[in-house]
Amino acid sequence: MASQVKDPALAAQGHRNIEWAEKQMGALLSVQERFVKEKPLTGVKVGMALHVTKETAVLVKTLIAGGAQVSITGCNPLSTQDDVAAALAEIDGVDVYAHKGETKEEYYDFLNRVIAFEPDVTIDDGCDLVYEIHQNHPELIPGITCGCEETTTGIIRLQAMVADGALKYPMLAVNDSKTKHLMDNYYGTGQSTLDGVIRASNVLLAGKVLVVVGYGSCGKGVANRARGLGAKVIVTEVDAFCGLQATMDGFLVMPMAEAVKHGEVYITVTGNKHVIASKHMKEMKDGALLANSGHFDNEIDVNWLNDNNTGKREIRPFFDEYTIGDKVIYLCGEGRLVNLAAAEGHPSTVMAMSFCNQALAVEYGVKHKNELTPDIHQLPAEIDDGIAALQLEAMGIDIDELTPEQIAYLASWNEGT
Repeated sequence: MASQVKDPALAAQGHRNIEWAEKQMGALLSVQERFVKEKPLTGVKVGMALHVTKETAVLVKTLIAGGAQVSITGCNPLSTQDDVAAALAEIDGVDVYAHKGETKEEYYDFLNRVIAFEPDVTIDDGCDLVYEIHQNHPELIPGITCGCEETTTGIIRLQAMVADGALKYPMLAVNDSKTKHLMDNYYGTGQSTLDGVIRASNVLLAGKVLVVVGYGSCGKGVANRARGLGAKVIVTEVDAFCGLQATMDGFLVMPMAEAVKHGEVYITVTGNKHVIASKHMKEMKDGALLANSGHFDNEIDVNWLNDNNTGKREIRPFFDEYTIGDKVIYLCGEGRLVNLAAAEGHPSTVMAMSFCNQALAVEYGVKHKNELTPDIHQLPAEIDDGIAALQLEAMGIDIDELTPEQIAYLASWNEGT
């Protein structure tokens, strides 16, 4: 099989990193062990657009263990770990097209190489693969069993496709499983985002006024971990309930127009565009530090920064200084996912749960291909709960079980006061 990576000589380091990830991904290895025995994906071609990280490599190995062939590219130009891509290229049954720092042209070329593989199942993070197939390769759609979407931004795009009547094959909303968005988005994004900001800038967060833009699962994780590091956290929101939650969680909540008078560090996690716009940057303090942890690089209006500065310098890798009038603004990771552009993404343990969902979603889609309609489908609760049990087992944690009497009580409506 053919691959295109930055440097094949990095493969040895990539294999070591994958081994390190596996030691922390016991839940996914349990799925892999069953796949080896049962081969539920025999003959299935899986096309993937995911962040090419050591954790993703363990997912790829799990799919191959189940009998699949895999073609994979990245879902962000800056998120590929080049040593991991090189290691994947050495594994039988895998094509990989990815390197860190892809141009836009390379990014879409690599997507189309995965599409040329003519996958039976797609796995997406952000919906670019699904979009490209629907927009430019509709002839492949009748042969596609299902797709699996990893992230909130992708689900938002899929919902828009459904509303427009544009979605033509079934999609499994992996992001909506509890063991994904309440684990990966909250614990993973919270830790890895701050890891990326710190690696890019080495800024001390203790004592800083840190503005979290958006208080969904990702924003909750970022805000709480920033508070744990001693930051004074402000939250901005457009959703009344999320704003209420942030208030009840003890954070200051205010409009962005007010937050820019106080903020020193800004982190966007909304899934929407221009939540930090030119009007906000014009009002920020000198030395304001900006980072994005949403999927696309348009949450901060980076184009405006590039078009309206009077000086731009790279201070450190993935840490740029812009002169705007009489002040400077710092941007981490080119406005792309800071946790992957400037760091390594989510820790392996939390990704084990996310990728259990992906592996089991592929299995579920293949098993139920004659029942799924071109719509967005949730994974059954028993799969989600089973993943939680696998993770507890991997962590060596036991929990109680209901007694027969308790099961009967919960199933009855006769007992009362």
